[in-house]
Amino acid sequence: MYPTAILSNVRLQDVLDILFLTVVAYHLWVWFWGTKAFKALVGLVVLGIVYTIARSWGLFLTTWSFQILWQVLVVMLIILFQAEIRQVLERVNPLKVLGIRRLSSAEDWVHNLAEGVISLAQRKIGALVILQGSDRVEEWVSGGVELDAEPSRQLLLSMFQKESPLHDGAMLIRNGRVSQVACYLPLSSAEGLPKEWGTRHRAALGLSERCDASVLVVSEELGVVSLARAGKVRPIKNAEALSRSILEGTRPPQASESSWMGTVGSIVTNRWPLKIGTLLSVTVLWLVFAGQQDFEVSLRVPLRTRNLPPELEIVEPQRPELVITVRGLRKDASTLNDKNVHAEIDLSLAALGRRTFRVSREHILLPSETISIVGIEPPDLQFTFQKSR
Repeated sequence: MYPTAILSNVRLQDVLDILFLTVVAYHLWVWFWGTKAFKALVGLVVLGIVYTIARSWGLFLTTWSFQILWQVLVVMLIILFQAEIRQVLERVNPLKVLGIRRLSSAEDWVHNLAEGVISLAQRKIGALVILQGSDRVEEWVSGGVELDAEPSRQLLLSMFQKESPLHDGAMLIRNGRVSQVACYLPLSSAEGLPKEWGTRHRAALGLSERCDASVLVVSEELGVVSLARAGKVRPIKNAEALSRSILEGTRPPQASESSWMGTVGSIVTNRWPLKIGTLLSVTVLWLVFAGQQDFEVSLRVPLRTRNLPPELEIVEPQRPELVITVRGLRKDASTLNDKNVHAEIDLSLAALGRRTFRVSREHILLPSETISIVGIEPPDLQFTFQKSR
């Protein structure tokens, strides 16, 4: 019953609250999907639902146990998922949005990666390196071994040596860090490809056809470095050209000249099923917890009169009203209206002419004792009386 009443009293703050949480929940889903922290997040959501149910049902021991468990879980999550937490904090860094971040660190890893790839080519060591763009590649990449390291020249040389157990497959670089090795990519089904291309080139082309990732290929036979991007493959001559190409692929795309309406439409329609699902989930969650919010509401209530002497009648006001401000739990305060809130004043002391009557909390009848009155306007009412006709 009360969800309908709550929805009928939605404020601008509530809409902003739901939209903000929707944006946060959506980005958390996108960022953590396919990572080892995702299962932990799902587990936390389940535990939160169980805790909420236990608390609402009055299960004292279960509620007490979960309160202690939450304290332990927070410490465990910080220790186990410090890398993921750091990545999330880096994503929401306001200096990054304003473009005031350090560029030297990005240039360092790009330069080291370019030098390492060129060294592989000079030694004719075959390699495949994925540079993730704005699209996540987990949907197309299979296998892989988790890793968290800087893409240094030494790491590339040791990883792609034939003696290494992880040399077969691709290395995935996300946000300037090596996140996976020994990954397998989908092969391109395009026809008319050069005959000298092997499996590595077809895999690089296949991934670049499906997402915005850039893929570096080192040919084991020719010792040539190639870059696959947007379904096209082009050779790279030296480390300087390779660094420029890597930076082009890792920098955010420049704003286009399209209208703001087109930009907003693209934001809304991109992954719209996930966004709608997130909005509905946050709205339901908000309705569940909004009922426990301390809430104030003002409503206009007609004032009834009683015990008016029979020889008198009211000249004005003919239909007196009060504006009452009440405070209580939102699930209770939202159900108030002029049908279940009554105001009545005793006019037994009325006399001819103009008389003032003070309106107090005793004159207001509320449907629940958990709701308190915090304001009455006007606090005094002036009545004008005349003799009955």
